[in-house]
Amino acid sequence: MVDKPETVTLTTAQAIVRYLAAQYIEIDGVKTRVCGGGFGIFGHGNVTCLGEALYDHRDVLPTYRGQNEQGMGFAAAAYAKAYLRRRFMFCTASAGPGTANLLTSAALAHANRLPMLLLCGDAFLTRLPDPVLQQLEHFGNPTFGVNDAFRAVSRYWDRITHPAQIIQSLPAALNTMLDPVDCGPAFIGLPQDVQGWTYDYPVSFFEERVHRIRRQMPDAAEINDAIVLLKTAERPMIIAGGGVQYSGAVAELTEFAETAGIPVVETIAGRANMVAEHPLNIGPIGVTGSDSANAIAEKADVILAVGTRLQDFTTGSWTAFRPDAKFIGINVGRHDAAKHMSMTVVGDAKLALDQLTMGGGYKAPSSWTKEAQAERAKWDDYVAENVRIGNRPASYAQAIGAVNAACDPRDRVVAAAGGLPAEVTANWRTLDIGTVDVEFGFSCMGYEIAGGWGARIAQSEMEPDKDTIVFTGDGSYLLMNSDIYSSVLTQKKMIVLVLDNGGFAVINKLQNNTGNESFNNLISDTPTATEQVEVDFEAHARSMGTLAETVENPADLAEAFARAKAADRTYVICMKVDAYEGWTTEGHTWWEVGTPHISTSDTVTAAHKDVESTRARQRKGV
Repeated sequence: MVDKPETVTLTTAQAIVRYLAAQYIEIDGVKTRVCGGGFGIFGHGNVTCLGEALYDHRDVLPTYRGQNEQGMGFAAAAYAKAYLRRRFMFCTASAGPGTANLLTSAALAHANRLPMLLLCGDAFLTRLPDPVLQQLEHFGNPTFGVNDAFRAVSRYWDRITHPAQIIQSLPAALNTMLDPVDCGPAFIGLPQDVQGWTYDYPVSFFEERVHRIRRQMPDAAEINDAIVLLKTAERPMIIAGGGVQYSGAVAELTEFAETAGIPVVETIAGRANMVAEHPLNIGPIGVTGSDSANAIAEKADVILAVGTRLQDFTTGSWTAFRPDAKFIGINVGRHDAAKHMSMTVVGDAKLALDQLTMGGGYKAPSSWTKEAQAERAKWDDYVAENVRIGNRPASYAQAIGAVNAACDPRDRVVAAAGGLPAEVTANWRTLDIGTVDVEFGFSCMGYEIAGGWGARIAQSEMEPDKDTIVFTGDGSYLLMNSDIYSSVLTQKKMIVLVLDNGGFAVINKLQNNTGNESFNNLISDTPTATEQVEVDFEAHARSMGTLAETVENPADLAEAFARAKAADRTYVICMKVDAYEGWTTEGHTWWEVGTPHISTSDTVTAAHKDVESTRARQRKGV
């Protein structure tokens, strides 16, 4: 006779929270909960049941009260990025608009391949009270609602229609979030009645479990093919992406590059794979890159792309390389490894690079390496002049240089969207590994401050004596600033640089560069903005409990930054920068943007012809 397994009666919500609290991961030999807690805004769709369960676990799964659901998702994404995808946070929102607000942040996590667990309210499964508050009604499909929109931006999606389902659904969601290939947001819809329904769960379901990130061994034949191709290279180059850090392969990348003498360029996501002073770090590549990296990319004959999805900003919309350049794609994901007819090495970057080092015996011509280093030296001179504080209009670059010179090497820098990602990527000199978070996978305005809060939560757990530094423009600040208040409430100090250029200046620059007149980007050029009123960002920040000041120039900003470093709470520094002058003008490759084929404007027509004249270099996939 088989003994009946021991069970415990719990609601669906209670079982979800208890399960999450029992899941662990080992990081650097230390066992810690894989779920670091979560962010929540409660409503009628999640407060009575899930809220009750979270209250009972508030000491082990802290719930941070959000100000905006989208901001919660950004914070969760930044937290996961800081932990190199080895830990995640949940986000919980009520049914209806609360959940809908998470769509953008789920898309950001999906684009950046970041784990995030979304526990969202849903309509009643019984439908007895239908239609309920905030429910969308689709007349021909009563099962269809807002939560279905998350199918497109989730790596795992489920709607719980019976309490027993979580026995299968939760492990599947967790395994997805921790899988190096499928990593991304997991969405679980929780109907309001099902959250409170009970079930006799097996006690074994809640036993502690230690998870590990899978390392996929690359195929020996693919490694051998890569070595054979590398040995034919006269001008090899490595593109190091964000996957290098997620794999923990920084040391292996460095060893392989040094052993073979191969120049390394970085993507935006891989911006801190090497410190700026490393002799093989030739700089960032692509549209927001450096003259040095782009110069060698034009000549490289074999390109080893490691842990990158080869976004258009990396490849210059596939014009940055020789038409006959050969690519080797090292990536744990087949989809990324095989892009543009690359020779694939599908597997973990750490293992693959180690095998290339052991099996190589290849050395790049020293003349090629020296040529790359000479290009980098010229770029360093340009950056030094670009960030120099002088008698000229204040710029993003000067602000970046002032902070770069005064920060601690282990301070974490956060930026996103607008002009700042390009300026930070081009001008920031990396002082230590893994210290730069420029969100450009989804290029999402509003990530800066919310992401800074999430990054600071993670940093306070790992390196509490360091600072999180946020660069944001006035446009992103106005879009989403409320997590400045969150950082004050939770005592998670940030230093926020608000660089005010009077609107969406980088898009105004793109508008002008394509022959268009300034329109609806700068506040001064918005016809419907009939009352030109400036925002007092300092006063606004102070109203949320921060310390804040406004400075007139980058020299004063440097002094204010020292005060911010010494402060015990979030500190906001505001400075105006010029909307037209001071942009980094070098280091850009071609970037494909849609321009009008016909126009009544001669300047637009001329700009279109100029754009199309440079298309000849665009790689067609071979």
